[in-house]
Amino acid sequence: MNQQVIHRDPEIYSGATVFVGTRVPLSFMFDYLKAGESIATFIDHYPSVSRDAAIAALEIAGKLADDHAYLV
Repeated sequence: MNQQVIHRDPEIYSGATVFVGTRVPLSFMFDYLKAGESIATFIDHYPSVSRDAAIAALEIAGKLADDHAYLV
C-alpha cells in the first residue's frame, strides 16, 4: 500500500497519530492488540478504519522497530 494510512495533525485528537480520514488514534489499535483482541475486533469497533489500513500501520510499526533496533 503506497498511500499514507496514518498521520498527525495538531487539530485532530490533540496531535495524536491517527488513521487518515478518521479521528481514531493508532494507539487504540495497539491497546486492542495488547489486550489480546484481534484486528477484526478492533475494526468491528472502529469501522472507519479499513483492514488494509490497520495492516499497513502494523507494517509501518514493524519497519520502524527494525530501523531503530539496537543490540543490547
